[in-house]
Amino acid sequence: MFNEKDLKQIAAHGLTVEAVEHQIENFRKGFPSLQVVSAASPADGITILTAEQAEAYAAKFDSRDSSVTVAKFVPASGAATRMFKELFEFVNEDKRGKGIDTLLQNIEKFAFYPELKEVVSDFSDEKAVVSAIIKQGLGYGSLPKGLVTFHSYSNGARKAVEEHLVEGALYGAANGVVRLHFTVSPEHEGAFRALLAERTAKYEALFGVKYDISFSQQKSSTDTIAVNPDNTPFRTDSGDLLFRPAGHGALIENLNEIEASIIFVKNIDNVTTDALRADTVLYKKALAGLLLDVQKQAFETLAALKAGTADLAAVATFVEKSLCVKLPATYDAALLEKLLSRPIRVCGMVRNEGEPGGGPFWVANGDGTQTLQIAESSQISAEDMHLMKDATHFNPVDLVCGVYAADGSKYNLLNYTDPATGFISSKSSGGRDLRAQELPGLWNGAMADWNTIFVDVPISTFSPVKVVQDLLRPQHQ
Repeated sequence: MFNEKDLKQIAAHGLTVEAVEHQIENFRKGFPSLQVVSAASPADGITILTAEQAEAYAAKFDSRDSSVTVAKFVPASGAATRMFKELFEFVNEDKRGKGIDTLLQNIEKFAFYPELKEVVSDFSDEKAVVSAIIKQGLGYGSLPKGLVTFHSYSNGARKAVEEHLVEGALYGAANGVVRLHFTVSPEHEGAFRALLAERTAKYEALFGVKYDISFSQQKSSTDTIAVNPDNTPFRTDSGDLLFRPAGHGALIENLNEIEASIIFVKNIDNVTTDALRADTVLYKKALAGLLLDVQKQAFETLAALKAGTADLAAVATFVEKSLCVKLPATYDAALLEKLLSRPIRVCGMVRNEGEPGGGPFWVANGDGTQTLQIAESSQISAEDMHLMKDATHFNPVDLVCGVYAADGSKYNLLNYTDPATGFISSKSSGGRDLRAQELPGLWNGAMADWNTIFVDVPISTFSPVKVVQDLLRPQHQ
């Protein structure tokens, strides 16, 4: 199947022939559907905090021990291609949808309008205006979302990445230091570094903190081979194999290298303005406070279980009620110990108002337990699809992670994934159809064997920018 040139290409990616053959076998066999039992709900699996409880958990996080280290992990490598898709269609194909009308009628309301005025002299030429946004001019069509100007303020506009500096200062500071980690694509790391080098000092002065900012790139060893529709290796016009980044699930490798007691995870585009940020800050702290509380109890319970002094029924109650694991009718100390010895994530869940996003479900596992999982529609079989209608909430990628074990060592997060929960999608290259494979999603299968707690959070904490017109929403004005 592979020639000498292929073998060198495979090795250059840090892959083995066996790994690539396994990827091809995944294309042939497909990935099994999740064993979904039911949608999680406020009555079964989603915790509802009162205002008083949210404040108390936030206070618990604020008063945490100084030994608790904190980091904020922001996937920021995705290009803003979809955000400007309609603009490209207008410029390149002369397709004019309602979104173009909305854009042009409200052009002065966008935070990037002052920048646009510097590169556009005639705003009556509509195609020139749109072209200047995505092509030569602002060049947003080839930039990641983090480098797009999102919000206007009296003291200057902010790009999306800057809003994460602000958020980090408001809930992620530890001993006066805010640790931020961005995953970026290689071609954009320099632009991120240049922007932050220029503007970080302003936020350090504003909030009285110091920033410790780091970057990483998706590892080439996590790339997956592309195949033709008949599942044979796809080859470029030059005869090379085609490897593609394996989606955000590959970032579990990057997350695994972060050393911190508490890791906040949030997408680059899910930010709002200062005027509307209070709920976000409160609930980020509340989720972290809840995590610290449950984690402390889990460590104490595990210690008693190992010492032989714990009542198994009491341990089982804690596992079911606090760690949200439904146990089989019969269980033993070994199963309880395994369940207590896992990373923990507390996930914010917002009420389902029609936005796209993974849903919260109870899933059956091979050990007889049922655990909470964030599932995408592509992971659910046709016969179980009706369960999605029962989902009252969805996941906006609002996670707080506890990745240290009771003995102070760090879990190897690669041991808590479910490799059988990958994705296969249809793509194209050079005008030719291909099939692509993604690794289990970062907050889906890549965290399948974590202890998971779902918490209802206000819709005000969710303000993604999927298309450029979303910047006209109140959360961004």
